[in-house]
Amino acid sequence: MLIDCHVHVSALLPEHGLMSQQILKSFPFRFMQSRLGIHHVDGQDALTEQAITIRLLTLLDETTELDAAAVLAFDAVYTADGDYDTARTHLYVKNDFVINLAKKHPKVLFGASVHPYRKDAIAELERCIAAGAVLLKWLPLTQDINPADPRCIPFYECLAHHKLPLLSHTGGEKTLPNINPDVASPALLTEALKRGVTVIAAHCGTRSALFETDYVELFARLSKEHEHLYGDTSALNLPTRSAAYNTLLSDPAVMAKVIHGSDWPVIPVPPLRLGMKNVAEMFHEPNWLRRDIQIKKRLGFNQEYWERGAKVLRLAERQGGQIASSLR
Repeated sequence: MLIDCHVHVSALLPEHGLMSQQILKSFPFRFMQSRLGIHHVDGQDALTEQAITIRLLTLLDETTELDAAAVLAFDAVYTADGDYDTARTHLYVKNDFVINLAKKHPKVLFGASVHPYRKDAIAELERCIAAGAVLLKWLPLTQDINPADPRCIPFYECLAHHKLPLLSHTGGEKTLPNINPDVASPALLTEALKRGVTVIAAHCGTRSALFETDYVELFARLSKEHEHLYGDTSALNLPTRSAAYNTLLSDPAVMAKVIHGSDWPVIPVPPLRLGMKNVAEMFHEPNWLRRDIQIKKRLGFNQEYWERGAKVLRLAERQGGQIASSLR
């Protein structure tokens, strides 16, 4: 079973979430829209949100290689007192928005997002688990979460109890604002690992810009030290991150700890190491979910890699096997 564990959706309507003007007018978002054939016009948030959602669902249907994708909610920023921080929240995709998508589309798996500082964090996490969440997503740099903060401990205990994996961004981030630039290291996730949480370090700690710290070697070491630490390959087909393939592909022990993720709608750029002919050929593939898969297959990712995501997410066990059986 081939699962993409890292796919995004946008929410622009207040009942579904929030996207700030800073993001809407940013180059990455405008570029993504242009390449997907979607054009946002002020006052037409409903049409833009619908177009992005329909585009994702259409691509999932077209990508017959994929059995399903974990589509990610994205919680707001919260204050030290646990209150919703409107001023610092630039992206918010409510859990209910993704829950409803998963109910309507058989290839959508619910990726929950709950900020551990919010006053109702445990209650919201329990609600998401009951609604069929297959993982829990954080982006600490943007959500202002320190994974080593003692406030996270009760949250980790709940995740461990329910055996729900934590997918947490590691390394650099340039698409969204960096609210807290000091929480990029995968080493901060050891607090969760100590408490029995299965952790997926998104992007394997790679940098998003040339002069950022690259944590991929640290991730590689930690992945061999901790049984339940994995990394996903989301966005590794960006030129700033693709150097990580040298580390991953050269060490079988590290390769045994990575799972498939695309980071859609981030564009996958075929690395030059594949040769200009292959690069040119893959650029002609308009479906970015499929192109991401094609690149990794040509790089030599083995069959165990493609099957590992479903095992790490424990899809055969969730909801009495209902998720796994519905995908067959």
